[in-house]
Amino acid sequence: MVLAERRGRVGLLTLNRPDRLNALSDALIDQLGDELEAMDADDGIGAIVIAGAGKAFAAGADIGATAEWSFMDVYKTNYVSRNWDRLARVRKPVVAAVRGFALGGGCELAMTCDFVIAAEDARFGQPEIRLGVLPGAGGTQRLPRAVGKAKAMDMCLTGRMMDAQEAERVGLVSRIVPPERLLDEALEAAARIAAFSLPVAMMIKESVNRAFESGLSEGLLFERRSFHATFGLQDQKEGMAAFVAKRSAIYTHR
Repeated sequence: MVLAERRGRVGLLTLNRPDRLNALSDALIDQLGDELEAMDADDGIGAIVIAGAGKAFAAGADIGATAEWSFMDVYKTNYVSRNWDRLARVRKPVVAAVRGFALGGGCELAMTCDFVIAAEDARFGQPEIRLGVLPGAGGTQRLPRAVGKAKAMDMCLTGRMMDAQEAERVGLVSRIVPPERLLDEALEAAARIAAFSLPVAMMIKESVNRAFESGLSEGLLFERRSFHATFGLQDQKEGMAAFVAKRSAIYTHR
């Protein structure tokens, strides 16, 4: 269900249920978490791309598998929390390459990544209200942080979809590319990240995330301490020496 491969220092994970528009079954999320954790622990990987097979990123949860579940079924098994929370704990940068539908859990998965590169045909949405439930994998929490309260309320309460152009305009998407360029663009962005110092990239990810999880004073203190810590890295010495010598830096990720 999830294809894992390596492109140099970039890990590529592809959701592979194209006949179901890559619907996110519980088993698929389990496997995705396993693959992400393996790549996170691999010193030879500096960044990760998540993409969808076929013409969709992920059209949402596998509703057929959950339609008859009861409150006790989901509460006792800690549904969503049990495996989705693993995805957000990945320390290396993760890029979402989104084309076609990213709906419900698909939109939530994209928002769990560090940034989204979208094809021109991408469509984002949180249509759970149509099914008698609310977004349960971060949709009501990450979406307002990405697009603001009004847009998030609009999407969650009406179930409408947002096209790639609107998504970029409001900050959900970092860039838009033609569909045929999507995977190459995402892999190139990840390769660029992976060529830099891995510990610094991880610190940047932690620091930017802290901006959404703390007040300004605490966030600035976290940033300053992380900045100070980079001066203990071999990569900082190499990066600054290379700049002074007007040559390309060769990072050892230490």
